[in-house]
Amino acid sequence: MNELNGKIELSEQKSILQEAETTKEDLPRLLEKKGISYDSLRYEEYCELPPECLAPIETLDSIKKCSERIPAVSFFSGAGGFDVGFSYAGFENIISIESNEVFCNTLRANNPSKIVIGPPQYSGDISKREELAAILFEHGITENFPGVFHGGPPCQSFSIAANQRFSKNDDNFKRKGFDDEEKGTLIFDYIWFIKKFRPIAFLIENVAGIMECDADGRIKTALDSLADDGYMITAPKVLNAANYGIPQNRMRWIVAGTRNNKEIVFPEPSATVTPCGSVFLRPIDNVQNHITREHTAESIGRYMKLPYGGRDKLGRVDRLDPRLPSKTVIAGGTKGGGRSHLHPFAPRTLSVRECARLQTFPDSYIFTGSNARQFTQVGNAVPPLLAYKLAMAIKESVF
Repeated sequence: MNELNGKIELSEQKSILQEAETTKEDLPRLLEKKGISYDSLRYEEYCELPPECLAPIETLDSIKKCSERIPAVSFFSGAGGFDVGFSYAGFENIISIESNEVFCNTLRANNPSKIVIGPPQYSGDISKREELAAILFEHGITENFPGVFHGGPPCQSFSIAANQRFSKNDDNFKRKGFDDEEKGTLIFDYIWFIKKFRPIAFLIENVAGIMECDADGRIKTALDSLADDGYMITAPKVLNAANYGIPQNRMRWIVAGTRNNKEIVFPEPSATVTPCGSVFLRPIDNVQNHITREHTAESIGRYMKLPYGGRDKLGRVDRLDPRLPSKTVIAGGTKGGGRSHLHPFAPRTLSVRECARLQTFPDSYIFTGSNARQFTQVGNAVPPLLAYKLAMAIKESVF
């Protein structure tokens, strides 16, 4: 593949950018006049790419869904990363619990028959334990649940990246961990539901930094209490999604357990990581959530000078290196809009759909809400392909 296919000459590009700056005309309008798209623009620097970094990689679009209907309940469902992965592995996600209405809208849009416990009808607040437990009972979830509970409690309290978006003088700069009154202890609320409903198996996921915030051993104590209740618990482990076929560096902490005395054996990481180059060779026509940002001539002038992996310090965005996994797809703040990275072959930021592909969502999966909130949903999600592989391990070990 020649990444220069369809690109305009560098001299012509510089002339267009200079014209836009001189005449003060909007670059998008000027490009349209000349019949040029942002994807026709180019970087100054390219290099020869090895074929292996551009070879097609595993996707959920190429995997046949398993036909079993093992029941599952999804906690902290977000936009549905775990739900999608578990559904491909043969689990029926009968209920999803989520407190953010925009995320709930996405869950319902992709599966109108799904029961979503969240706004506007419910709060979806996991910390309201007895209230939520009563709702689950109403929807047929009983003790000794014959399936799986899965979920990733909100990770912002334990995430380095989420907190270092703020200045060093901001109260939010340092991770609050369990001291975060709103989100810091939701993992313990989730464990309360596991103990109350006693699913055959459970899975908990979070950022790798959660253990660094557990100096007093609260998580170990909580997991020990599950073991006292008869669960066989896996040793908590940190894995990089890039070692499991996901074209993105994403470190996650996972722990699981089962009450039928069977050990859950998770897949071993591959010896190599998954490059992101092929993601950007897939056709992007006729897919939803592919709206690209209209950059100014000044921004394009900076971006086009970046080498593979280079960072634009002013915009704090990075040109992806197609030979490597993508840098972590970022969710951004609670009010939306994570910074997307720069496309490796065109000097522009990524669309929501391109970020969703790095996260391994199927192209058929749509995201609702404003463009900024779509980025938040994608960045907050568990990569569905990773969820699928964890779910398959649970199914093969336990059911």
